[in-house]
Amino acid sequence: MKAIGLMSGTSADGVDAALVEIGESGLSLLGYVELPFSKDVRREILSLCEDGRVDAICRMDAALGEWFAEAALRVCDDGNVSAEEVDVIGSHGQTIQHLPTLAVAAEKRVRSTLQIGNPAVIAERTGITTVSDFRSRDMAVGGQGAPLVPLVDYLLFRSEYVGRAMLNIGGIANVNILPANCEVSDIFAFDTGPGNMVIDGVVQAITGGKMSFDRDGDLASKGQVYEGLLDVLMAHPFFDMKPPKSTGREDFGTDMVQKILDWEGKREDLVRTATQFTVESIVQGLKRFVLPRCEIHEVIASGGGTKNPIMMDLLDRALGNIAFKRLDDLGMASEAKEAIAFAVLAYQTVSGHPGNVPSVTGADKQVVLGSITPGENIVQ
Repeated sequence: MKAIGLMSGTSADGVDAALVEIGESGLSLLGYVELPFSKDVRREILSLCEDGRVDAICRMDAALGEWFAEAALRVCDDGNVSAEEVDVIGSHGQTIQHLPTLAVAAEKRVRSTLQIGNPAVIAERTGITTVSDFRSRDMAVGGQGAPLVPLVDYLLFRSEYVGRAMLNIGGIANVNILPANCEVSDIFAFDTGPGNMVIDGVVQAITGGKMSFDRDGDLASKGQVYEGLLDVLMAHPFFDMKPPKSTGREDFGTDMVQKILDWEGKREDLVRTATQFTVESIVQGLKRFVLPRCEIHEVIASGGGTKNPIMMDLLDRALGNIAFKRLDDLGMASEAKEAIAFAVLAYQTVSGHPGNVPSVTGADKQVVLGSITPGENIVQ
């Protein structure tokens, strides 16, 4: 089966699209493209995450459907495959809100999440059956709705002899633990806290929007850590919560960025402190919730954070005797991983197989994820 995975993360940089072929011998990547959002589109998406009007969210849902469809067609061109040859698209969508903690609404106790990027638009523009809204079904059976990549990590990277921590650093950082010779029920995962989100927010603020991220860690490389500020940031209650747990812009968005800006230090020092904040939260999460539970031989990093050499060097040093690698070292493009994951999850859905891992999300049971919007090439 040929499948396309579409992903736009919490940083809202653009759409990642991966085209894969899944067969008995495994998975092969046929194409990968990145379709970046313009500064104006990104700004509008992020504003909706903070305090969006219903009419604006409604229109953005349709508009992002067009963006996702365009990315799908571009990755077909990149892989020299026609859209008619593709069996299914798995679209994560763009998260606007993720509220996994039980709360009362309309007299009911609920968990909730919202990803936009209209699947009907994607299916219509491409002709390809589209699976979307992956997180809601897991939440309906008591789960956090995240992380969802662990099953894919298990299928692709489980080792009989090596315990691995699969670390993804996007807007939010999360880790999936694959103990040596593990079964699905043995794996566990959780969000460790901020990835690039806080760093990006600080960089945008101190440069007046001229820079959207710290390219190559250039600003951080020139700064020093404000230890007092780092202590304040690490006091956030999320870090004391035991897994399963997930987070997002609600915890590490505008308010967290403003807390750093209020320190009124040198701009390079603020960026370095924000970078150390991400590193510290990842390492603390591993030390508190992983190493007492199982032996880890390797940490394998993927996501946009791997493009920041300062962050990578700080993590490498902080992990001590644990080997630190990038996903590229295992033969997969780091930046393509999450898009690949949603292609695989779409394959699971149309095949009638579960896509969640209860030991990871806290769900009551395994369930088939997502909603299916048929295209012209309906999967038989």
